Amino acid sequence: MPLPETVETAYDALDLIRAIDVFLNAVPGASLVAFRAGLRVAGVTSPRQIGITEPRATSKALFLTPNTETTYGVTMLDLKAWGPTVIEAPPQSLCVVDDFWFRYVADMGIAGPDQGAGGKYLFLPPGYEGDVPDGYFVYHTPTYTNFVVLRALGGVPAMKQTRIYPLADAANPADNEFINLAETPFNTVHANDFSFFEEVAELVQEEPASALDPERAGQLAAIGIASGQPFAPDARLRGILEQAAPIAAGLARTVSYAPRDPEAVLYGSWRNAFVGGDYEFLRDGARLLDARTQFHYIATVITPAMAHAQVGAGSAYAYTVHDSAGNLFDGSRTYRLHVEANPPAKNFWAVDVYDTQTRSLLVVPSTPYPALASNDGKMQANEDGSFDLYFGPSAPAGKESNWVETVPGKSWFPILRIYGPLEPWFEQTWRLNEVEPID
Repeated sequence: MPLPETVETAYDALDLIRAIDVFLNAVPGASLVAFRAGLRVAGVTSPRQIGITEPRATSKALFLTPNTETTYGVTMLDLKAWGPTVIEAPPQSLCVVDDFWFRYVADMGIAGPDQGAGGKYLFLPPGYEGDVPDGYFVYHTPTYTNFVVLRALGGVPAMKQTRIYPLADAANPADNEFINLAETPFNTVHANDFSFFEEVAELVQEEPASALDPERAGQLAAIGIASGQPFAPDARLRGILEQAAPIAAGLARTVSYAPRDPEAVLYGSWRNAFVGGDYEFLRDGARLLDARTQFHYIATVITPAMAHAQVGAGSAYAYTVHDSAGNLFDGSRTYRLHVEANPPAKNFWAVDVYDTQTRSLLVVPSTPYPALASNDGKMQANEDGSFDLYFGPSAPAGKESNWVETVPGKSWFPILRIYGPLEPWFEQTWRLNEVEPID
């Protein structure tokens, strides 16, 4: 039988374990609570307001691994305040709606049922039993708050064709306001200390208890985060949560930067962001817990179109944190990535560079766009059609157009994106080389 002092020690240990599990398993929800808080700081406080990165995203704000090649539009639906809500998606767009636990709800645009023609989408709140009019693509969502990400191939003018309004106002909807976020510094990245648990508690109090599966809800309740109850840990539990958060953050970094699942390996040091190619992180009926944490700790937006790209459509991703010698990237050193001729991209390809601490675009003096893209009109090809890309604190002589600056004393990592991946990417007859130190 456990002695009294053993009981105390055992429950402290159990609470620590549960708190670590909550962090690892609730990263998706905390991420969107933080994203909403950041949008509010930037002036996006209503679904009627849409934040856009005009003309494209920069390193001014903290976002989890955005790219600099895209004009983004973002807002949050508030189905508790607005009730059933309509989104008119712009034509030739790639738009996604995720619920507040960061689970997939709908694709709009090219990957959605309107197939890029533009369409009207109706989102219904939890438990809605009212009339559903004709003429809409209809989705029931388990949460009141929903994350909306808009991308339009026609850029900013096309983006501004988006309409978001309550169904009740469909006969005469008010105009939307578009707020440029590109030059605004604000933070959308979740906490890695005790306040992480406060972010999750905020979500749990706002949404129906039915919005979360019983297993994760049980983990949350075990550390005092439960629907309808104030989150007010006593001194003992608060101390344990303050200990758990940095431990769990370290574990999240480990599974993100050094995943051990064999399916996370693309080849060499290059890794897949979606292990198993499933947007629900399922394999043989089992949830890939590390894979879910891996993705959501370093990325934003969940959709089947990202998890399982098709030949010539969608996008494919690969990232690495190691050079050709197996060492972590050092911002004081200079590296080269040799990209073989004929990169298998129907549209274009790009390499963006990120800060390992924030998982956001690397902040450097030379540019707010720390990336190289085949469609930017600046990157120079070699005579045989291949490319040499350089990363380091200063550009090699004559290579400025193919160089991204890095910061001494700070690590970094690249993500390759291929827009419209072609057969050689999937068949791996075209492969990425390792990133080589050349200093």
